[in-house]
Amino acid sequence: MNTFIISLILWAAASGLHAQPSAWKPAGDRIKTPWAEQVDPSCPLPEYPRPGLIRSEWMNLNGLWQYGITKLSGLKPSQFDGQILVPYPLESSLSGVMKSLGTDEVLWYERTFTVPSKWSGSRVLLHFGAVDFEAWVYVNGKLATTHKGGYASFSADITTLLRPGSNTLTVRVCDPTDERTQPTGKQRRDPGGPGSIWYTSVSGIWQTVWMEPVASTYIRDLRTTPDLDHGRFVFEALTNGTQSSTDRITVTLSDGGRVVATASGMAGQSLTVDVKKPKLWTPETPHLYQVEASIVSADGTVIDKVGSYAAMRKISVAKGTADGIWRLQLNDHDYFHFGPLDQGYWPDGLYTAPTDEALLFDIQKTKQWGFNMIRKHMKVEPDRWYYYCDSIGLLVWQDMPSVGRSDERWAPRIWRNLPDGTQPAAVEDHFRAEWGEIIGQLYSHPSVVVWTPFNEAWGQFKTADIVAYTRQLDSTRLINPASGGNHYHCGDILDLHDYARPPQLFLNDTTRPVVLGEYGGLGRHIEGHRWYEHDATTYVNYQDAAALTDAYVEQGQAVLQLAKGITLRDGTKAAFSAAVYTQTTDVETEVNGLMTYDRRIVKLDEKRMHDINAALSSVFSKKVK
Repeated sequence: MNTFIISLILWAAASGLHAQPSAWKPAGDRIKTPWAEQVDPSCPLPEYPRPGLIRSEWMNLNGLWQYGITKLSGLKPSQFDGQILVPYPLESSLSGVMKSLGTDEVLWYERTFTVPSKWSGSRVLLHFGAVDFEAWVYVNGKLATTHKGGYASFSADITTLLRPGSNTLTVRVCDPTDERTQPTGKQRRDPGGPGSIWYTSVSGIWQTVWMEPVASTYIRDLRTTPDLDHGRFVFEALTNGTQSSTDRITVTLSDGGRVVATASGMAGQSLTVDVKKPKLWTPETPHLYQVEASIVSADGTVIDKVGSYAAMRKISVAKGTADGIWRLQLNDHDYFHFGPLDQGYWPDGLYTAPTDEALLFDIQKTKQWGFNMIRKHMKVEPDRWYYYCDSIGLLVWQDMPSVGRSDERWAPRIWRNLPDGTQPAAVEDHFRAEWGEIIGQLYSHPSVVVWTPFNEAWGQFKTADIVAYTRQLDSTRLINPASGGNHYHCGDILDLHDYARPPQLFLNDTTRPVVLGEYGGLGRHIEGHRWYEHDATTYVNYQDAAALTDAYVEQGQAVLQLAKGITLRDGTKAAFSAAVYTQTTDVETEVNGLMTYDRRIVKLDEKRMHDINAALSSVFSKKVK
């Protein structure tokens, strides 16, 4: 992991201010991860939340807040119901509440804070990592901002709302968790119990809340685009505030403390940094360059400065000259993407990992098991999760959380030539807006290489239009239009789902790569480590680690053969260019994870799993016979 970036993050983390501890304990009696005991209620998740844009001064606002639940038409309660531990969602055990929010109810949060005196003269920004679903934010009783969407971060300049001494921060949240009207992913208010494929809903604040001081003109985002074809990085520093015509943006690229190159220009102007013989980023060698971006006045005064990082890599597709099979490529070389379907759920925190160590643990295990990719399924993670993938070296396929239903029927094994589904105008508009926020938020992470707007026809609509919209937002990555869903002739990938044993390549495409977007789902029940001790479900069940491992390896060998390529009945050459195994962990009703839901037990032989995984991950490292 890049030591320069780590040191910056630890330095920034040290400056977060902790609240005073108070009485708190997890709610309920469900299974919990080992990290639940390590949660510090005085300041849970104290780490700096934004590794891609680092400033030294900040204040962490996680901790115990007051909470209350009222009817939709009600005002803020005069007396709160109790305390909730932010940023764990209302329904989670670690929130200390573990209640569901009704469609006709409002969740209220409140706490006080004092701005450090050394921030005097600065603008003060208030940041929310994510709030599900619709939030109204008040400072000292005055509206600071609103935001709609459960997966993207948002901010507000609260400078003019502050007063000396103690200030009051209030957040009002509505979350219908209605699969027809908003992106929910796998969440359901009533997940259905044993036999269901849905999970407990998540409401309210579920990522870090924090503040930072900035200058009157500051860098609000740094968009980084690697350009391997020309040996350069393109940086765009997006600023807020009134900038003098003489102010300059300066970007410095370093490697191990040695300056590689610099560039300077006006705000909003793309800055090109040429790199001779760039070190390339791959899962095997995840090299990160250090970046510093500054706003500098005409007299040389640094008005604002942020730390960041960048990686040189290219994601593309190409047709094989020898066999005519389309393949995924990394840095202009054929590269087989292989990893688990990762839901990102926790039995104690639901959407929110109990600690930063827990957040990192799943990624580390995925790497140790020999995978080179993760498909982040129907959820968006905190920024630190993507930073860990960047620095450890794992490709990320990013799903858009689905709107549950449309008028599109699922036809997974044929080409869909009929008009595709529709959504009400308001649902479509919000889908586009939130997808745009997510793509913008994750744009500079080199690990993210594939965007997937739809899964298995869940809420699928106007597929070609959404693919074009995604391309407009980001033309540098691949677009998987519908993972295992209704297949149209658009996007960069044809994605098949097949839980048969062994999986088959049942639909081919001679114009783009074909991938196995889901397979496996092999289950093993382990008593005492299940969300439901009775009637938990799996596609197929194995009694012990040896039997499960045998089945896993057999499945992997079948996929390996399909990765190398086969000849179809019509004489066409075909192959899978990627595969996604279901799944990293058990989740609530599902008992088909490589680990138990509480992360306490790996359910199969890790060495044998690693060996077949490594063979798949490196299928193109030697000549395929």
